[in-house]
Amino acid sequence: MSSLKFGTSGLRGLVTDLVGWPSYAYASAFFRSIAATAGGSRDVVIGRDLRDSSEGIAATVAAAAAGAGFTVFDCGALPTPALALEGFRRGACAVMVTGSHIPSDRNGLKFYRPDGEITKTDEVAILAALGDISRVGDMPPTDAATPEPGAIDRYRQRYTDAFPSTVLAGQRIAVYQQSSVARDLLADVLAALGADIVAIGRSDSFVPIDTEAHRPEDIAFIRDAMASGGFDALVTTDGDADRPLLADAAGRIVRGDVLGLITARYLGVDTVVVPVTAGSAIEHAGGFRRVLRTKVGSPFVIAGMGQAQGDGAASVVGFEANGGFLLGSDIAVGDRILAALPTRDAILPIVATLAAARDAAMTLAELVVSLNVGETASDRLPETPAERSGALLRQLGREAFRADFFRPLGTPQSLDEQDGVRVELDGGRTIHFRASGNAPELRCYAEAGSAAEAEEIVRWGLAAAATAMKDGAGRV
Repeated sequence: MSSLKFGTSGLRGLVTDLVGWPSYAYASAFFRSIAATAGGSRDVVIGRDLRDSSEGIAATVAAAAAGAGFTVFDCGALPTPALALEGFRRGACAVMVTGSHIPSDRNGLKFYRPDGEITKTDEVAILAALGDISRVGDMPPTDAATPEPGAIDRYRQRYTDAFPSTVLAGQRIAVYQQSSVARDLLADVLAALGADIVAIGRSDSFVPIDTEAHRPEDIAFIRDAMASGGFDALVTTDGDADRPLLADAAGRIVRGDVLGLITARYLGVDTVVVPVTAGSAIEHAGGFRRVLRTKVGSPFVIAGMGQAQGDGAASVVGFEANGGFLLGSDIAVGDRILAALPTRDAILPIVATLAAARDAAMTLAELVVSLNVGETASDRLPETPAERSGALLRQLGREAFRADFFRPLGTPQSLDEQDGVRVELDGGRTIHFRASGNAPELRCYAEAGSAAEAEEIVRWGLAAAATAMKDGAGRV
């Protein structure tokens, strides 16, 4: 059985299931269904991250594009948002070969229409078109794609043009390069904006940096690096550079939703769109005219931004708990304009957060404390099929069961069932259960006044969920 499936952002699976004909078939299905009817040019731009398998898969995608009658432009290794920006500029479709933050034995494809990321409806159309393509076949020879080295330069210029060259002056920043596709670009942009840059931790092998669920070895590396260098902050990204990671001078990693909150406040927007997993401080500390919450996944955040714009919002942004920041409308940065880029981006929240701390004459840690954002925790219950977790979530949607289930923890105050079950408890605490979109597991998220309390809520939640499913609440 193939591991390939659409998750919260694109197609992902084992490299062994993706290389060769499968990647040709999925790409062909995209070109025959969505790309052929989306309007725009008959061009496609292709990019990739730095995984060992990505270059070969990109060549296969190029062959599929040529076979479908598209002119192919090879943008090489570059951040996903840089590729998306190039697609918008050309009015062209785009395909990014990346597994984002997952291990190197896996990879994936992210598809873009000329007007942005594909939707969940588009995913259904791709799968339908896939059914008309044979499971095994001979791929045509790959014609040479036209190189497009200017895409990454235009993305760099986007930020060096929008921000003053002294906006980060006086800050000493460690750029943790690892295997991020933006490892050189990120250092270049920050240096161009006035920061003193020190590059550390460059790796020739792929490092699966997850900006939300941090590995112990990544936490240890960051803390050790900050303990020895006299830095104001450390910055890095995930593999395809659409999710940022920032740590303060003590090596404490700033939550992704807090980066989004700081960035949105710095830009002065009136409406923000976030998934239900983002912290409640966005409503409490943001000062925004409207906060709109959605299911988890950038397609839902993008749809929410469209809804907000349809409702008349003047300036709209979106962000996720992983830190990825989506610019839904053109934004004024001083006397300059930063054009909309409605896909996850890592560079903007990094620059804006560092600039916000400098403007406030605060350290990064002081800026975070000033927002009173509380603490969060999360964990997962592996090997939990969707059928079992789904049955439990349906039970939790019933008031009587919910009150009894949460009685040892507290009294439910409100309920959000957009994506799983999110319950606000007395005492300003929150617990949220949802089934993973990428793996057979039940995830639990908590928010509380202290890290210890948030972690305890998660431990209790997973244990209570496991017991409930064992006793029958997760049976169908």
